[in-house]
Amino acid sequence: MALYVYAITARDHPRHIDGMNGVGSDPSPLRTVTTDTLCAVVSDISEEIRPKRRDLIAHKEVQEGLMADGVVLPLQFGYVASDELTVQQALEQNADNYLAALQRLKGCAEYHVRASQDDEDPLLQQILEDVPEARELNERIRTGDRDPQVPLALGELVAREVQARQESLAAGLVEALLPFARDHVTRPASANDFLNLSLLVPDENESDFLKAQARLSAELGGGVGLRCNGPLPPYSFVQ
Repeated sequence: MALYVYAITARDHPRHIDGMNGVGSDPSPLRTVTTDTLCAVVSDISEEIRPKRRDLIAHKEVQEGLMADGVVLPLQFGYVASDELTVQQALEQNADNYLAALQRLKGCAEYHVRASQDDEDPLLQQILEDVPEARELNERIRTGDRDPQVPLALGELVAREVQARQESLAAGLVEALLPFARDHVTRPASANDFLNLSLLVPDENESDFLKAQARLSAELGGGVGLRCNGPLPPYSFVQ
């Protein structure tokens, strides 16, 4: 029977999973597949698992319960193995890598930090004040210049300035937060975001990290918002 795999732990992890069920319309009890050094927490499934709210919640609750008792390697939602032997072979063949990853993640949680341009008007106004060429082009438009190249030139200039300023701000935010993290991953931002940062934060740094994040958020102006989500299972740092 196919198995849904939630996480990998060291064999000596407490794994308080008695009485817990997994994903699916008729969820099976959680159980384990073990080797000499590792353990995978799984449940039997007989259906295709899709990201329904019910199953996303079940997946999250299993991982959070395991994390409360010790370090785990959380698997992304939807990981399915064909049978128990496949899981056991994967644990045995990758034992050194999994054990090293568990050691690296010990005592840590993941935090997502995103920065977005929630209101462009303050930034555009600042660019007009700071950049003489932009100010001149804007004045020409304001006073009725009908040259079609003028708004194009202004738009291109403003776009370059916005990108440069956001990249500089993002780099500054990363630099300010990295001292609190053991590792980090940056990903392409989307929508209005210009920073998408994942941080692996040790438990002993959590309080200072959250204070620093709150201070940065309060200090930001120019229509910029800073959002922080966590603690989360360290998905971004499972290799």
